[in-house]
Amino acid sequence: MKNRGLKKMIALAVVLVAASVCAAQQPAAASSQKSIESFLRSYYALGSDIKITVAAPTEFGNSGILEYPIEVKTPESTEKIKMYMTKDGRYLIRGEISDLTTDPLADTVKKIQTANAPVLGNPNAPITLVEYSDFECPVCRNLHDALRGLLPNYPQVKVIFKDYPLDTIHPWARTAALAGRCAYQQDPKAFWKMYDSIYDNQEVISASNVYDKVMDYASKAGLNAEVFKACMSAPETTQVIDASIANGNLLEVRSTPTVFVNGRRIVGADSRTVQQYLDYEVAQLKSGAAAKK
Repeated sequence: MKNRGLKKMIALAVVLVAASVCAAQQPAAASSQKSIESFLRSYYALGSDIKITVAAPTEFGNSGILEYPIEVKTPESTEKIKMYMTKDGRYLIRGEISDLTTDPLADTVKKIQTANAPVLGNPNAPITLVEYSDFECPVCRNLHDALRGLLPNYPQVKVIFKDYPLDTIHPWARTAALAGRCAYQQDPKAFWKMYDSIYDNQEVISASNVYDKVMDYASKAGLNAEVFKACMSAPETTQVIDASIANGNLLEVRSTPTVFVNGRRIVGADSRTVQQYLDYEVAQLKSGAAAKK
């Protein structure tokens, strides 16, 4: 789930800076970083309690535009964004840059690590929906509910679940992620029972009772309790969760839920956009099938 204050600030940065070209000083690379920090702090009224780190730039291809990774950290959470500056240091740009000579969707799909991840539906289905999610996130629960209604209408779709617990703001999310992973290790189908149980009961789960709750859900899913307990405390299980988070970071997942439909990114539980992307992919399949006749 998004951290409200920080996310609103970043969303504002996206809208305002992307919508206009912002004049800056004309410094060398090192002082450019300081200029960007000063501009953001002044323009968006970011106080001293918010730490802004502007990393050294790299050139975006051979475009003459420099890409600056930026980290904005509050006491509650951390947000990572990218901004771009012309080499003369005059124009600062916030937005997305696309290389029209490449297929960005194919590149995204290649980055998603799906091996040993829970799969719902036909593993050979041609449309893949990958969900990076946090079990404690209310917006993720909304996505869960939306998918429950949508998926029966799309037999061409398989869902792949990837853990992305936001530990800094969700105290029981990681325990729930471990439970999902341990259910999967005993019985891949049991993962989806755990998935439903956690989201359906999210409002009664807390940091103090999460372990007892997931043990109960494991029992109801028919899992061996002792094997499940051992898995929950095994360092290897934590490593799998951390690897999933690292994969999300590679894809620049910054909040949950983040969904990819055949590589197309959706942030949040926007069921209309999910349906739009699924309908598009189904239409592409039908068009391809018709062309072969």
